Amino acid sequence: FCTVERGLSGRQVLSRLSFHGVRYDRNALHFLTHPLTMKFSSPLALLALTIPASSAWTAASRRSVQPLVQRRSFAAAALFSVSTEVVGEEATESFRLKFKGESGDISPWHDIPYKSGDAYNMLVEIPKMTKAKMEVSTKEEGNPIAQDIKKGNLRDYHGPIFWNYGCIPQTWEDPNEEHPELKVFGDDDPIDVVEIGSSSLAMGTVTEVKPLGVLAMIDDGELDWKVVAVAVDDPLASEYNDIDDVPDAVKDGIREWFRWYKTPDDKPLNGFGFDEKYLDAAAAGDVIEETHEAWKKLKSGETDAGKLWTGN
Repeated sequence: FCTVERGLSGRQVLSRLSFHGVRYDRNALHFLTHPLTMKFSSPLALLALTIPASSAWTAASRRSVQPLVQRRSFAAAALFSVSTEVVGEEATESFRLKFKGESGDISPWHDIPYKSGDAYNMLVEIPKMTKAKMEVSTKEEGNPIAQDIKKGNLRDYHGPIFWNYGCIPQTWEDPNEEHPELKVFGDDDPIDVVEIGSSSLAMGTVTEVKPLGVLAMIDDGELDWKVVAVAVDDPLASEYNDIDDVPDAVKDGIREWFRWYKTPDDKPLNGFGFDEKYLDAAAAGDVIEETHEAWKKLKSGETDAGKLWTGN
C-alpha cells in the first residue's frame, strides 16, 4: 500500500513518488494542495492521479507521427543506413513500422547488429510517457513494429510507462532453455531494455545504450529479463556506470511498475528472481551475451524456430 501523510503539500506528494523522468501538469497540483490522508491499493494507483490521461494515439500523437518517423529514420541511418516506413493507419490493427536497408526490406530483430563497439543497440518500441503496447512482431514476416493485440483488441497499458522501452536486436530468450537457478524458461522474445535517460526516444529509433544492471522478472512462469540501461549520449551516462549508481527510487519504481502493470486486467502480480535484487552491469552484459548466443542458434536453424519468423 502507498500512504500519503496528512499535511503534505502537492509538491511534497509528487516528490515522494521519486520516479525519474515522471512529468505532471498543474491540474494534478491543484487537487493535491489540501492536507489529506489517502491510501491506494498499489503504487500505480497514486501515479495515475498525477499523470495526465492519454489514449494510445492522441490527436497530438497522430499529428506528430510523421515528423517522428523522419527523425528516427535519420538517427537509424546514421548508424546502419536504415530507414523506416509507416504502413497502415495509426491506432489500428493495420499499423506497421517497417525497416529498410540499402538493398531493401530488413528485419529490425535479425538484421540490426546487437552491439556497436562497447555499447549495445536498443531498438525503441515504446517511447516514455506513452501507453500503446508496441512491439517487434516476432512471428510476422520482416518483424515490423506493431501494436500488440489481446483477445481481439489493441493493447494499451493502463497508464503510461515512465521510461523508454524496447529490445536489443539479435537476442532471444529461449523458451526451451531452463535457467539453472531460477528454474524457469525464457519468454520467446528478444531481451527487453528499460532506458532511463532524460530524453523521450521515438519509436523505431536505434540507440546505443550502456547496460547498468538487469532484473529477472518472472511473468506467468516465464523468465523475462529487464535490462536497465542509459543512452550513451544522455547526460546521465557520465554519472551512471553500474546499478549502484542509479537512485533507489528509480530502481524501485521500475520494479514496482512491472510488478503491478497487469493487475488491472485481473492478472496476478509479477515476481522477480534473485530475491528481487538487480544484478550488476557485468551480469547484465553476461545475460545479453547469453541471449545473443541463443539467437544465433535460432537464426542458424540449430534451434527450432516454431512460429517465429527468422528469414531462413
